[in-house]
Amino acid sequence: MKRVVLAMSGGVDSSAAAFLLLEAGYDVVGVFMRHGEESVGSCAVANDEPNPLLPILQGRLDHKQGCCSASDAMDARRVADRLAIPFYALDLQADFARIVHYFVDEYTHGRTPNPCVQCNNWLKFGRLFDYADSIDAEFVATGHYARLEQVDGQPALLRGVDARKDQSYVLAGIDRALLPRMLLPVGGFLKPQIRELAAKAGLKVADKRDSQEICFVTSGKHGQFVRARSDKNTAGNFINANGEFLGAHAGIENFTIGQRKGLGIALGEPHFVIRINQDTNEVTLGTKDALDCDSLTATDANWLTDLPTSTFSSMAQIRYNSSAVPAMITPDGAHSFHVKFTYPATGVAPGQLCVVYRDERVLGGGWIR
Repeated sequence: MKRVVLAMSGGVDSSAAAFLLLEAGYDVVGVFMRHGEESVGSCAVANDEPNPLLPILQGRLDHKQGCCSASDAMDARRVADRLAIPFYALDLQADFARIVHYFVDEYTHGRTPNPCVQCNNWLKFGRLFDYADSIDAEFVATGHYARLEQVDGQPALLRGVDARKDQSYVLAGIDRALLPRMLLPVGGFLKPQIRELAAKAGLKVADKRDSQEICFVTSGKHGQFVRARSDKNTAGNFINANGEFLGAHAGIENFTIGQRKGLGIALGEPHFVIRINQDTNEVTLGTKDALDCDSLTATDANWLTDLPTSTFSSMAQIRYNSSAVPAMITPDGAHSFHVKFTYPATGVAPGQLCVVYRDERVLGGGWIR
């Protein structure tokens, strides 16, 4: 029986994934990734310990953590108990500090980060593989809505069947060499099917609401979160496209390209953030047509196929919640590429991931610069 380490968040998707893996005959080990502050119930892990998986203790998770709440941990434990699978907690606070630092640094430099992508790259399909190796587990699984299939004899990452829940975008940075060891059990289902399956399996999380916030920004106010962790003065001025003063703002970390709501300034007609200058802390506002962008450059590229060597036609997706649009992709070595949109794209934001697709397949991605 093949062993798999499953990241369990206490939500319906990872819980249903546990059931599906058991049904498929896997030896499932559930893992809850603890990212918050240490507490009396924290399972601290030293890098030199032979077995970094420690049992989670019932009744000891009585605080709100920086990422997942105590109630989420208990939901995951109850699912594991219901399915009779071993369940452990990993204290990844030190590792997760890297994601928080990245998040703060990007915003204070006028970019819009995507911490979920980096969590997948560094933790869920990074550190969890280290833990899987320590217990002789062949696979790591999550509840992401994406698929893994063989294409031309090689593992390929594809969009999930449920277009409204597809999460292939946030998996585009995964190391290609890890694809053969990844399992994504829910990617072939629609969300209502997953909820129905969880209900039939007797899992009480079947109707649990999906999380909508950045997991470690528990207040939902990312600007406030960034300011509390940075000593950089990012306050500055609003200007228009001609450089004329429009007003003052409290910090560039409050804004992203394409933003209209929450600007804190009235200009008589809808205005959008069209540029953020980290050197001057100026935020440029303009009308919606000023958001149109013909091209972009992406760096730190990650390819899930053989490295392209010439310009090719594809589909490019510039945000998790946006649609992929036709574009010509020109590689610039192994680590960067240029995108020329067939039609202007709206709201291209430095710091976000640009993911390149061919039909349903993820070819690769890079960070918009």
